[in-house]
Amino acid sequence: MTAFIFLAGASRGVGREIARCLIAQKFKVKALIRSEAARADLEALGLTVIMGDALNPAEVEQAMQGDEIEAVISTVGGQPTDGERADFKGNRNLIDAAVKAGAKKFILVSSIGSGNSAPALPLQALETLSSVLAEKEQAENHLIASGLTYTIIRPGGLKSEPPPRGGGILTENPLIAGTINRTDVAELTCRCLTSEKANNKVLSAVDRTAIYGTPEFEEFVLE
Repeated sequence: MTAFIFLAGASRGVGREIARCLIAQKFKVKALIRSEAARADLEALGLTVIMGDALNPAEVEQAMQGDEIEAVISTVGGQPTDGERADFKGNRNLIDAAVKAGAKKFILVSSIGSGNSAPALPLQALETLSSVLAEKEQAENHLIASGLTYTIIRPGGLKSEPPPRGGGILTENPLIAGTINRTDVAELTCRCLTSEKANNKVLSAVDRTAIYGTPEFEEFVLE
C-alpha cells in the first residue's frame, strides 16, 4: 500500500506552497479541500484531491480512510472576521482522524502569537488577532495531548512578494517575531516532515533578514 501525505489547506497560501514542495520531492499527496475552484489546479500539480470540510468530522475521517497515511500537514484556519473558523475545530477534527488512521506524524502550521509566543507580538496585534490566536492555541494543545508525533510551526507575518528570500529559519525561542515568505514556510515544513529532530517540537519561523529588533537567539538546525 502506498503511503500518502495528507494535506489540509492546499487551496491557497502556505498550503498551496507546501503542496508544490511535496510534489517536487516526489511525495504522494492527498489534499482535503472545500472548494471545487481549486480542484483542477491541484490535480494538475499531481495531488489526489478529496472534497470535504475540515469542520465536518465524518468527512475528515472518511477522507483519511482507504490509504496508509504517513503524515498529516494542516494549514487550515481563518481570519478574525470569519464566522465559524477551522483554527480549532477543523484542526481538532484532523488530529482526531489522524489518530484513528494511524498517522505517524502531524505537522500543524500555527502562528507566532499563539501560546507562549504571545509576548512576541505588539499589544495591538494581539488584540486584533486574539480570537484567532486563542483557537490556534487550543489546536496546538489538542495536538500535543493527542499522542501523535508532532511538529508545530509558528510562522511570523506572511509575505508572498517574489522572489522568495530563501532566508527562512526556525527557532525554539518563543519571543522571536518577524516576517517570512510563504514559500520559505513551505520549505521548512517539508524539511520538518523528514526530520526526526523536529519531532515533538514547537518552532517559530521567520526570515533571518526580517526579524523585529536585534534579539539574541539560537537557530534550530534541522538534520
